[in-house]
Amino acid sequence: MPKRNVNRVALIGAGSVGSSYAFAMLNQAVAEEFVIIDLNENKAMGDAMDLNHGKVFAPNPTKTWYGTYEDCRDADIVCICAGANQKPGETRLDLVKKNLVIFKSIVDDVMANGFDGIFLVATNPVDVLTYATWKFSGLPKERVIGSGTILDSGRFRYLLGEYFDVSPSSVHASIIGEHGDTELPVWSHATIGGVPVLELIERHDHYTKEDLDEIFVNVRDAAYQIIEKKGATYYGIAMGLTRITKAILYNENSIMTVSAYLNGEYNVDDVYIGVPAVLNRTGIRNVMEINLNEEEQRKLNHSATVLKDILSEQFDVKQTN
Repeated sequence: MPKRNVNRVALIGAGSVGSSYAFAMLNQAVAEEFVIIDLNENKAMGDAMDLNHGKVFAPNPTKTWYGTYEDCRDADIVCICAGANQKPGETRLDLVKKNLVIFKSIVDDVMANGFDGIFLVATNPVDVLTYATWKFSGLPKERVIGSGTILDSGRFRYLLGEYFDVSPSSVHASIIGEHGDTELPVWSHATIGGVPVLELIERHDHYTKEDLDEIFVNVRDAAYQIIEKKGATYYGIAMGLTRITKAILYNENSIMTVSAYLNGEYNVDDVYIGVPAVLNRTGIRNVMEINLNEEEQRKLNHSATVLKDILSEQFDVKQTN
């Protein structure tokens, strides 16, 4: 069969995150084709109609329709946003059992229709469900990617930009680890315009380490705060998913903190976890290993252990030394 010369993205799950992703994708004209799949066919149909009505205002019209798992056969990327939502007071890891059942059904249906592209997973707990998607699909590890800590890193850069009064695009800083309560900031490599953040607080009395600690807490707990106020988070993660999708389809070799499979990197084995990785048309080209300090490495090991404890209840997982 000749290779298709258009990019197709299939969205599974037309909830708040999925619909926001569709909106961002069409506004940025990232793909030529975009198909929406949901158990609630009326919702998927309504979203497709609504989005198509705005095509005249988009930079480049995207062919958009509601479809079925058969449409995944020719998809370059299948983005999974389906699953049970996080409720107030509920951690991402509380969602594991409910969403593993849902994901087994979804991935089986996608693969049964001949899908041979890249899975992009957004549903929480994203690291666990990305690992599950890899196991269920049988695809190579580099072609299964989770949104990981891309949003956490975006929140981190935004809040540091506010604190230092610079554009977040001039802030280079990462959150790594579980997308959740055990994530950690990599302060040892955080910079503002090339100047280390930890050096800036030494130079200026009005910047303090206590303020930085508070910024990280606000990053880590942002989802809980937003869920309490409006019931769910979806705009930020949708924009992050769109950015990942663009990096893949445009073969950018861009570095983003996504949920990637570790096989010895950072002295961690057999787990998907948020780390910087190079993204291109093959998926994850490679994981970037940052030289962490002793405290950061200890926290990353703890984060991996937490995830492995959850995974070990469902899968045969290697234990980290």
